[in-house]
Amino acid sequence: MKNNLKFIDLFAGIGGIRQGFSPFFGKCIFSSEWDKFSQQTYHANFGHYPSGDITQFSPEDLPEFDVLLAGFPCQPFSNAGHKKGFSDTRGTLFFNILEIAKHHRPKVLFLENVKAFKSHNKGDTFATVKRSLENLGYHVFADILNAKYFGVPQNRDRIYIIAFLERVDFKFPDPPNIVVKLGDILEFTVADKYTISDKLWAGHQRRKLAHKAKGNGFGYSMFNQSSAYTSTISARYYKDGSEILIEQQGKNPRKITPREAARLQGFPESFKIPVSDTQAYRQFGNSVAVPVITALAKSISATLSQYEKT
Repeated sequence: MKNNLKFIDLFAGIGGIRQGFSPFFGKCIFSSEWDKFSQQTYHANFGHYPSGDITQFSPEDLPEFDVLLAGFPCQPFSNAGHKKGFSDTRGTLFFNILEIAKHHRPKVLFLENVKAFKSHNKGDTFATVKRSLENLGYHVFADILNAKYFGVPQNRDRIYIIAFLERVDFKFPDPPNIVVKLGDILEFTVADKYTISDKLWAGHQRRKLAHKAKGNGFGYSMFNQSSAYTSTISARYYKDGSEILIEQQGKNPRKITPREAARLQGFPESFKIPVSDTQAYRQFGNSVAVPVITALAKSISATLSQYEKT
């Protein structure tokens, strides 16, 4: 059941979090994304261009809303750490989220980040974020979920931080454990340009052997139609495709196509890809596994509905 709560979409990328929340929440009344190519993809799919850099907005500039969505970057914490450790959030993009939350007091904050965020700097980074939200009166829930248990063939762990302004009994959704395999999302006919060159393939094999000689498992990762899932796709996939290579009979392996990258993240077939392959790989690598977001949004909406009835 869809509620009427309004939400904003910060650090929006191409709208993956919005894609998962839209079926259960009301209108998205503001979005922010600084990258011009991501703005193009967002516009092609949602009908408007996101506003630019959120750091250029004051909380007072934003319309009133109920839910804040943010797949916020974690890199600034490293920069801040050289100067202040993690006792303070000032100088980081998370500080902008805090200031907005402090001014608008939304019912829910939904934050997404890489798995390592939980243990970064011996857990101090996460502890600072949790404490900062609690100091504003929020009740914080956090868990790490893997996309491979939510119906997409990708091994992708991410931390999800969900903060409610009211005290609620929130439970993270149980994975549906839908059985999928990589072959379910692969295209039948793929252009030759996605097959990697002899030079690149030789380089991949040479580096893998060198890593093996040193006793580590780094190097390219090969998959086929029967594979249960792939490695985590990243924003750097466009460079050489080494993290996910698809076997081909009688020829060099290939990279996945942009459409396959979209499917690997659980985006619908109707999702438009108006940018170059390079930009598409960056965008989907930076995005989220939509089925995980959808499950979380459904649980959040149900929790809010239950609270409002009591």
